[in-house]
Amino acid sequence: MRLNIVVLAKQVSDTRNVGKDAMKADGTINRAALPAIFNPDDLNALEQALRLKEQNPGTTVGILTMGPPRAGEIIRQGLYRGADTGWLLTDRLFAGADTLATSYALATAIKKIGNVDIVICGRQAIDGDTAQVGPQVAQKLGMNQVTYAEEILNIEKGIATIRRHIDGGVETVKVPLPLVVTVNGSAAPCRPCNVKLVMKYKYATCPLERTGNEPWKHLYEQREFLTLNQWNVKDIDGDPTQCGLSGSPTKVKTVQNIIFQAKESKILTSKDSDLDDLMKELINEKIIG
Repeated sequence: MRLNIVVLAKQVSDTRNVGKDAMKADGTINRAALPAIFNPDDLNALEQALRLKEQNPGTTVGILTMGPPRAGEIIRQGLYRGADTGWLLTDRLFAGADTLATSYALATAIKKIGNVDIVICGRQAIDGDTAQVGPQVAQKLGMNQVTYAEEILNIEKGIATIRRHIDGGVETVKVPLPLVVTVNGSAAPCRPCNVKLVMKYKYATCPLERTGNEPWKHLYEQREFLTLNQWNVKDIDGDPTQCGLSGSPTKVKTVQNIIFQAKESKILTSKDSDLDDLMKELINEKIIG
């Protein structure tokens, strides 16, 4: 069965390096002050899409991302691994979006892409940890949804069989297409970049990424696949009042780097008395037992 798959991927700030300049005065993240990486859970989602592509000849996989021009790197990383195309939503009107505004923009773009069978994304982004965008996109598109997916086992006759994680174990569900799937970070890791694909797409850019002085700029006229799709609010027929800060009822107050530290420690010897005392303390504090 030929499928049209869209993977929602996000370029996120590396939250392992949060400093004093991480926040702007308006409560938004100062992404320029933090290293940018491919959201880890979205890589797991991409792997599930690429496996479906291998199982279903003729399937296409596209990467949809929203962000500044530099977020085009996320599309390239997808192409290097086996994706077929990508779309970058970039516009100042998209800036400062919370999950509601983000899901609106993504859902509107998916409608423009059209005839999408499956939307796959990571369960959550490490710079927000809300796990809201995937379900909100499903609701806005009127699609079925499966969350906490560990593996998309197969798709036959328009029915997807998916194994998902639940409290206390796993369950296998069957869901008709079209649908939205959110994938856990515990799912299979994404495959590495393919050398041949890196060589093919290494100069692939969105128009706003270009300076016009690239030594290889003549290649853009010869190879259409090197020009990535770039859409603004108008291109997707979006409502500016539902995008970015205008469409975001929630605001981030602050971002902090939390380091957990033990309040106290004890050194135990191998004596039976020390072990007995430890066990009694754990039972008395109701930590065990």
